[in-house]
Amino acid sequence: MERLKFAAVDIGSNAVRLLIMSISSEVDAEAFDKEIMIRVPLRLGQESFVSGKIGDAKKKQLIRLLKAFRHLMKVYEVNDYRICATAAMREAKNAKEIVKDIKNETDFKVEIIDGQEEANIIFESHFAYQLNDHLNYVFVDVGGGSTEISLISNDKFIQSDSYNIGTVRKLFGKVDEQEYAKLHSDLEKLKKQYHVKDIIGSGGNIIKLNTLAEVRRGRKLSVVALETLNEKLKQYSTDERIEMYKLKPDRADIITHAADIYLDVAKTLGARSFIVPKIGLIDGIIHLLYVKWKLKNGNDPGHLTEL
Repeated sequence: MERLKFAAVDIGSNAVRLLIMSISSEVDAEAFDKEIMIRVPLRLGQESFVSGKIGDAKKKQLIRLLKAFRHLMKVYEVNDYRICATAAMREAKNAKEIVKDIKNETDFKVEIIDGQEEANIIFESHFAYQLNDHLNYVFVDVGGGSTEISLISNDKFIQSDSYNIGTVRKLFGKVDEQEYAKLHSDLEKLKKQYHVKDIIGSGGNIIKLNTLAEVRRGRKLSVVALETLNEKLKQYSTDERIEMYKLKPDRADIITHAADIYLDVAKTLGARSFIVPKIGLIDGIIHLLYVKWKLKNGNDPGHLTEL
């Protein structure tokens, strides 16, 4: 059985991720299988949010990394790909120059997507999780530079919003209080119209928090349990978190900032728990690539475009 292969790259504020997935080309046997996932902590947001631009050293690292990703895509014989850059690149004054240099040196097209599109793509990743058709859910993805919030009601996408509130921004004190005010105002309005019991949390930090809270597969992470875990984590330094919880350095220094944001959203909405599927922006990109292929080529893999 021939399988299609798609690659997604997320150039985020804290890390750059590559996901390659294979999908059965048989219509009656659609199955998404992960071939490889790589996460490299470049932390572009540290320079973008603090100085307003990404320095030459970080740019060179990014280009080297994308060159490596291109070789991997060729090894895995990827049929199509998409590369999306988010908050750090959105705010970098030299973003257009970086995108041009990437194109010249790797032949990759990088899309700098706005917050609304980021939220929409992240929403697409929910296909991997079966929801109750009759309930309301708020889909929350906390990244290094922004937080995307989408409303799902009766299994239908209602709206998405993006806020410049993220873990790397919080780490370096670069979140504008007006963004918090806007977030809370919007959530209060949403709360008046929709009763939300569960939040769907996506992103590496909530997945790690769910693991640290020892939530069993198929169970939910309660707001109370997350708050208890967050208070415990805050008692330790970054180095202590690395040693005690086996966290990577770039996770250990921001994980409580992520928990603060998730808890803020949950408490404002009056939600009781989190559903934490292992999905995010790159999963949404993969899904959209597959939809694009189906619309363009039907089910004939012979028409696929080579990388």
